[in-house]
Amino acid sequence: MATAAEIAKRAEHESIRRRWLLSAPALVIVFIAAIGPLFVMLAYSFMAKGDYGDVKFGQYSLDGWFSVLFQRDMFDDTITLADAHLSILWRSVKLSIITTLATLALGFPTAYFIATRPRSSREIWVFLITIPFWTNLLIRTFAMQQVIRNEGILNTVLRALGIIDQPLQIMYTDWAILFGMVYVYLPLMVLPLYASMEKLDFRLIEAGYDLYASRWAVLRRIIIPLVKPGIVAGSILVFVPSLGAYVIPRVLGGGKNLMLGNLIELQFGAGRNWPLGAAISITLMVLVMVAMLFYVRNASRSGAGHG
Repeated sequence: MATAAEIAKRAEHESIRRRWLLSAPALVIVFIAAIGPLFVMLAYSFMAKGDYGDVKFGQYSLDGWFSVLFQRDMFDDTITLADAHLSILWRSVKLSIITTLATLALGFPTAYFIATRPRSSREIWVFLITIPFWTNLLIRTFAMQQVIRNEGILNTVLRALGIIDQPLQIMYTDWAILFGMVYVYLPLMVLPLYASMEKLDFRLIEAGYDLYASRWAVLRRIIIPLVKPGIVAGSILVFVPSLGAYVIPRVLGGGKNLMLGNLIELQFGAGRNWPLGAAISITLMVLVMVAMLFYVRNASRSGAGHG
């Protein structure tokens, strides 16, 4: 006769098996729609380059991965660093980090302002923040182009005020890409910050002032540690799409200031080097994963220290 422990263990195994069966359709969809294409890219990165932009199945090569960081001279086969790829990699990482910091600097006070409004009016402010999401990314990028081009709103206002005599050349520079990414991704920083600040107990801030803490001390010792989950979430939501941005550098960079997304598209398009494009794609994914793990781990340690 089975004991109570054996019956409970058998019931637990049955429950686990049932949960796996119920979740199996979702797991299959995730594998096919998300993980499957990554395996295809990984397989392509180890194949030989085809003659017409495809890959040669059954012929394996490491040339794709080699070309990510190195290049071979076509005359004497000397190996040198792929300066163009490293430059694009550095530009992508640099602009993504600056975009994250800029959106944090702009989004933090914006979220704090919304969280301190009367509850009846907060929905209106959140509604205004979400309005840009109603418009296609390409249209928003062209709207920024109309602001920063030589005859755009910014230069027109500066010349009318007598601040400048000649238009500032912002278009087709890293500054144009930065302005575009900050404009496009700012709501992705504001919303998570607001979600954290809305739950903030403002009596703690009043207690800090009652204990003669300065505004900077209250911000550093009370507000920032309590809203750190929103800072982490917003930073991830901004950094990840910034690192793989394609439309904004293409339109505002003019095809001269490429980022990793543009380099990948170039290899699958005009470059006709699918293994290299696949290798760069996997490299981009690894960079994003490492950055996310590093950021979340440090934030968790810092949060535990404050706790």
